[in-house]
Amino acid sequence: LVTSRHGAVKNEDTFKTSPFHFDLWFYFTLQNWVLDFGRPIAMIILPLEWFPLNKPSAGDYFHMAYNVITPFLLLKLIERSPKTLPRSMVYVSIIMFVMGASIHLVGDSVNHRLIFSGYQHHLSVRENPIIKNLKPETLIDSFELLYYYDEYLGHSMWYIPFFLILFIYFTGCFTPVEEESRMPVAALLLMGPSSLYYWYLVTEGQIFILYIFTFFAMMALVMHQKRKGLVLDSNGLFLFYSFIITLVLIAVWVIWLWNDKILRKKYPGVIYIPEPWAFYTLHMSNLHGAKESF
Repeated sequence: LVTSRHGAVKNEDTFKTSPFHFDLWFYFTLQNWVLDFGRPIAMIILPLEWFPLNKPSAGDYFHMAYNVITPFLLLKLIERSPKTLPRSMVYVSIIMFVMGASIHLVGDSVNHRLIFSGYQHHLSVRENPIIKNLKPETLIDSFELLYYYDEYLGHSMWYIPFFLILFIYFTGCFTPVEEESRMPVAALLLMGPSSLYYWYLVTEGQIFILYIFTFFAMMALVMHQKRKGLVLDSNGLFLFYSFIITLVLIAVWVIWLWNDKILRKKYPGVIYIPEPWAFYTLHMSNLHGAKESF
């Protein structure tokens, strides 16, 4: 009896269908662009007198809002899945996501405020002119620790749960009904901004390995489910195609900056994917300074 009940639930989950979640995907895209991508821009554009260097910047408040809104949207996305998903794993992932994003908030806040003191993101911590002359030299170790919390520990605890939750949701986006495997116009309109944001997330967060493994897992799941006669629904297609376009954008970005010797020095590994903000401080900030002096 227990086995049959569990089997009934499993079959019921398999044949449920879900309409395209335009509201959730729209809110995701909007808050990602405004609260994540827009936070360093807000910090730079708004007058420094409003947010002194020893106080949180406008970007920090954006980050705080992101840390609250994003977990809420992720939970809502999981709730709308047509398949029963592992709740414990979802909750643990959400907790880790909030911890990682909060750690990143502190490190990123200090690192971005250092821009006003001449810090250059295209250089390593020890190579920055404002850092390498610090006395005593142990202070440099402290800044390297801050960089570690920001770029490594914070990013890992932030992005690994984020992509894990997206993949868990993706596992429930399959249907045996061919008619459900179509994207509405709204999905097509959101795909561009969504893919461009994922490009920014992967390049700025330096998480290409995490992204590509998630993408490969998605492809493997699609091929496995296809053997069972199941296809992606509109939400699954939206997520899957967004990841494909993201990969194309990353390839274009790398090819464009392939011969940049300075960025090559900062990213010497096998996987060469420069950060957009490193590109900005290296090329664009000098251009802006020249315009202002002119």
